[in-house]
Amino acid sequence: MVRLAWSLVVDKARAIVEGYAEPVTLRQVFYRLVAAGVIPNNISSYKRLSALTAAARRKGTFPDLADHGRHIARPLSFADVTDARGWLRRVYRRDRTAGQPAAIYLGVEKDALVAQLAAWYDDLGLPVIALRGYGSQTIADLVRRDAQRVGRPAILLYAGDFDSSGEDIERDFVARTGCWMHTERVALIADQVAEFELPPQPGKATDSRAAAFTAVHGCLVQVEVDALVPDDLHHLFDLALARWWDPNAYEAVLEAEQRDLGQLDER
Repeated sequence: MVRLAWSLVVDKARAIVEGYAEPVTLRQVFYRLVAAGVIPNNISSYKRLSALTAAARRKGTFPDLADHGRHIARPLSFADVTDARGWLRRVYRRDRTAGQPAAIYLGVEKDALVAQLAAWYDDLGLPVIALRGYGSQTIADLVRRDAQRVGRPAILLYAGDFDSSGEDIERDFVARTGCWMHTERVALIADQVAEFELPPQPGKATDSRAAAFTAVHGCLVQVEVDALVPDDLHHLFDLALARWWDPNAYEAVLEAEQRDLGQLDER
């Protein structure tokens, strides 16, 4: 067995984190390293990476990682009225999806991907849904009611793992929401695993969905969507979105928003 040079692994992990425009999780870094063949896909490697990067962060030699499960909850407050007006001007925006022919939802299996999609598409006002595994009935009901409220044909553009559970998570969510005119799996699919040279890991034979997955794909494998380079995932979503997004309607909303901001400046 080849002994890992963990100092070099940490250096590669640092480069991966610094390559993102937004904070990323340890899990994302781990699967990028696995996909690059730097470390094996096992619990001991994950724990070792966690311990070493934490130690490096305490020393100030490794960039911050995202932790979506923990945060400081602090009530919003202002220094004075002028401060409050400045905040309102910074956050004010119209519904930037107004006038679009369809209500587009971006879905992801992993909560860790929400920050990336928000960084890419927040300016467009697109909602992002993180299923975090099999979606609850609560989120299914919430999404269905939201699509009904918007009142336009609903489109789901989705990214999840290429494995037996990952495919079934999407199927289950689509079936339980039942509100879509069109759904599209942006990533991962079998062709993309080859195209982006993502090394597949052995799938879980104990998964109750393993037989169905093997029947369709000819083998039982597991590839994490986190292993995709961010630019590649961004490009895949851009391609899918372009078929449904009306740039003229978007420009009209931005113009109206600028007029509103002018009124705020006058007060």
